[in-house]
Amino acid sequence: MFVSIPSRQKPSLRWATPALAIVLLAAFLWARSLGGVAQSDLLSEWGALTGGMVAPEVWLASLQRGTVLRLFTALFLHADWAHLVGNLVFLLIFGLPAERAMGPWRFLLLFLVGGAVANVAAVLSIDAPDRVVIGASGAVSAVIGAYLALFPTAQLGVVLPLGLFMEVVKAPASVLIGVWALLQVVFAYTGPTFGTVAWPAHIAGFLFGVVFALFVRAAIARRMRKRQGY
Repeated sequence: MFVSIPSRQKPSLRWATPALAIVLLAAFLWARSLGGVAQSDLLSEWGALTGGMVAPEVWLASLQRGTVLRLFTALFLHADWAHLVGNLVFLLIFGLPAERAMGPWRFLLLFLVGGAVANVAAVLSIDAPDRVVIGASGAVSAVIGAYLALFPTAQLGVVLPLGLFMEVVKAPASVLIGVWALLQVVFAYTGPTFGTVAWPAHIAGFLFGVVFALFVRAAIARRMRKRQGY
């Protein structure tokens, strides 16, 4: 006779997503406190530079100079409040459930590597040399892609303005994210390549997130069974 014994293991603490949000906010406030020329110099020094990173020998030289590190440091720099707040909102909405499923360390790997891959896509897609790519949008797009792969049947609440009132309507996450992804592709071909949004970075980050989640899903399943005491 087999008896099911419920697990007393407490849910793991989701610290990676809040920590990333705090670091993004702190980095932005620090950059803003510099003001003027110093802030511009900071963005230029630590943002991802475009142009001239196609040939293998150039990548090797960039590694030696530490320029490739900009692909990661650029994730923590933002141009303005709207840029930052948009990324923070999407990070918290999609990051907390994604982190709960895959664990904090895999989630950090997803954010950092996915963001770097997204910045590579932006760097290679922008023809103008010596332009600076900044922001966590590519990393957040990777989180959105991973969320879709992990929770394909999930539903998200959408706030619809109905006259003087607001109504929250549930819609399939796959539909909403699919529309978002389609818009990224459309904007990549019709919108400006740089100046407001680096759309190719969003596309590359999103695809990386989907692949990453599918690649680690077996490890995630083992982690979930362990947490449930199986």
